[in-house]
Amino acid sequence: MKAFPLLRRTFAVLALTTLSAASAHAADDWPRAKPITLVVPFAPGGTSDILGRLIAQELGASLSQTVLVENKGGAGGVLGADAVARAKPDGYTLLLGTIATHAINPSLLPGINYNAAKDFAPVILLGSISNVLLVGANQPYKSVQDVVAAGKANPDTIAFGSAGQGTSQHLSGEVFKQLTGAHLTHVPYRGSAPAIQDLIGGQIPSSFETALVALPYVQSGKVRALAVTSAKRTEVMPDVPTMQEAGVAGFDVSSWQAIYAPANTPPAVVDRLNKAIAAIIAKPDVNGKMKGLGLAYTPNTPAEFTAFQTGEQAKWAKIIADGKLRVQ
Repeated sequence: MKAFPLLRRTFAVLALTTLSAASAHAADDWPRAKPITLVVPFAPGGTSDILGRLIAQELGASLSQTVLVENKGGAGGVLGADAVARAKPDGYTLLLGTIATHAINPSLLPGINYNAAKDFAPVILLGSISNVLLVGANQPYKSVQDVVAAGKANPDTIAFGSAGQGTSQHLSGEVFKQLTGAHLTHVPYRGSAPAIQDLIGGQIPSSFETALVALPYVQSGKVRALAVTSAKRTEVMPDVPTMQEAGVAGFDVSSWQAIYAPANTPPAVVDRLNKAIAAIIAKPDVNGKMKGLGLAYTPNTPAEFTAFQTGEQAKWAKIIADGKLRVQ
């Protein structure tokens, strides 16, 4: 009778050994088995999409394997992030994650299916970027204070668009309301491209957008940039003042972009991805393109990126709680 527990322990050890061996073999074989899919949780045309396609192209060349981009927009990035959280942790499904999917939404949308801190393996932080407050070319607002005054005089009648619920663009607007007392109404879209098209078309009077996406429309005169959301001016729009310079004290919101794999992806695969992407960003042409996107990159390991994300989650949890922010 005593032999059975011993047999069970023996089988358990064998099972763990077999599982470890299989995981090691999968890591050794990666990425030869099949193409890699990089999920971008927003519609085509926005900053995440542009950056994701740049990284995918370069990563494919670096790994000698096809890297496909799949746009899976909706719910402020939640749908795409959730799909990757549930994907097989074999290194063949990655996520272009953002401040929205992994710092804001966990507090703003507590009912989401994934756990941002536990269901992903952070690979590398690609960089941060400023947002900008835009108004349509035919709108009467010439400054941030014009928008503030209108929002106070006519509460909830002025709308601002964003790339979706829980995105940094959305939270830029919420922080704007919180710090200025202006009563604006949020209109979420399924990505940056449709939001800015409605801004140009006059369906909405204002929008918060990433500086990169906004730049060509500002340059063509289709929209006006009133202020950037970061504490310092961005190289993308050096002539546009910061919110603080425009009279909104304490305003400092920067978006960020990153690469994630599903939790339990072999550490060797995560480490190889980190090193491969870091080498890609170090290439002068890629680095130049990323700076053109307005991204500020600092080299980081998976562990350093994990610590950064933990801090960001705590920061936005406090902002959302203090402002009693809720999705509409």
